[in-house]
Parts: sequence; C-alpha cells; structure tokens
Amino acid sequence: MRSMTNSQNMSADILNYIGLAARARKVATGETALKAIQSKKASFVIIASDASDNTKKKFSDKCKFYDVDYVIWNSADALSHAIGKNNRMVIAILDRGFAQKLKEKLGG
Repeated sequence: MRSMTNSQNMSADILNYIGLAARARKVATGETALKAIQSKKASFVIIASDASDNTKKKFSDKCKFYDVDYVIWNSADALSHAIGKNNRMVIAILDRGFAQKLKEKLGG
C-alpha cells in the first residue's frame, strides 16, 4: 500500500471539496464561468495550470477587472475529474461558503 504525501493528501482533499460543490450545483465552467464572473455571481475561480496562455490571461484579466479572487492550480484533468466532466480548464465557484473554504485549503 502506498502512502500519500501531505501535499498529495491536501490536493485530493481540495479536489473532493470541488466535487462536493459541483454536486451541490455551485460551480460553473467555460463560458458559463465567464458570465458568472461578469455578473458577480462567481465567488472564486480556479484556472487549470495547463490551460492555454490565452485562457489564463482571459480569465485572470476578467477576475481582476470584476474583483473576483482566482488561483491557477492543478491540471485540467484533475479539475475535470473532480466535477465529473471532461476537458474543463476553468471552474467558477458560485457559493461564498464553498469559495471561502477552498481559499483556506489553498492557503490564502
């Protein structure tokens, strides 16, 4: 049996929490995430670290302009798997409670 390191364990914990938010229907992805940012419904945005530079710039600029906290974290595969969908580069968390807890888990 293989033991997980602390960072792997924390990463799995965060991904499980994102999955919980998805099951609660408190996430938006893709263009819906962009609309959520613009309408100030998004509380926190997670951008996959392997997203294209264009995608990272587009979403980070929108988040800065609309004053929405964001992080560039993990891979698109991991994020997609967490919410049970394929090929998702951006996840917007729509609930403040989920967003606050994720920010704490991500260290800020």
